[in-house]
Amino acid sequence: MRRTFLAVGLALAAGSFALSPAAFAQEGDAAEGKKVFRKCQACHTVQEGKHRQGPSLYGVIGRKAGTADGFNRYSDAMKAHDVVWDADSLNTYLENPKEAVPGNKMIFVGLKDAQERADIIAYLKQASE
Repeated sequence: MRRTFLAVGLALAAGSFALSPAAFAQEGDAAEGKKVFRKCQACHTVQEGKHRQGPSLYGVIGRKAGTADGFNRYSDAMKAHDVVWDADSLNTYLENPKEAVPGNKMIFVGLKDAQERADIIAYLKQASE
């Protein structure tokens, strides 16, 4: 009986780790991500220094939130968001921007599909190379 409790406890712990945002490691397809990016391109580009309503996402991975050179319309919330964008933080933000950074100006409701988020992150990585 003791082994059963231990096995159940380990299974629950493993399951909760697998669902945590920090455990995001889903493989993305950059070609599919380029298609998903169509949802973003009204406000963003992946061209270096070319901003629209939102900042260029060229080089976003590895950049501190709220600091794209030449973009001066960041919300106070985004400027104060103390994160350097990586796959985990982008995954969380893209899922629900308003919850991830309360008070940010982005009107997009987010990408609920985990594969779409993985694909767009792969595309952003590739587009910045």
